[in-house]
Amino acid sequence: MSGVFDRLHKKMDLEKKDEGISPLDLADLPLELRKIMRFMLREYEISHNELIEAIDDMEDVDLKDEQLEEALKNLGVQGWIIIRGEGERRNYQANLRRKSGTALAGGVWAALNARLIQHGPDSGEVEEKPADTPQSQEE
Repeated sequence: MSGVFDRLHKKMDLEKKDEGISPLDLADLPLELRKIMRFMLREYEISHNELIEAIDDMEDVDLKDEQLEEALKNLGVQGWIIIRGEGERRNYQANLRRKSGTALAGGVWAALNARLIQHGPDSGEVEEKPADTPQSQEE
């Protein structure tokens, strides 16, 4: 039966990878990659050339071009960053976890859905809006 648990564990790992990272996960990275990821968290999206320039300006990050390309590729494979495009036209973005929704949002949508069902387009009821009353201006 260990095969079932192994498959379940692999599926959970894949789902976690799809969700992205949390800032707490940064502690597990080596120092140089952690600095790159902290920089990526400050940027919404950055082009390949801009990222290379920014990394060259960083202190304590001494990666050669091949090492940097491999590091960025690994960060993408591991789900730390999202890579879009190819070659010099690549863009990078930190892959953060989605924030959990609030109960308020679900309640609002449920109330709107109930209202639509109650006063749908086929019900023949038209909801009247209160007339706008002009406000008197006091001098």
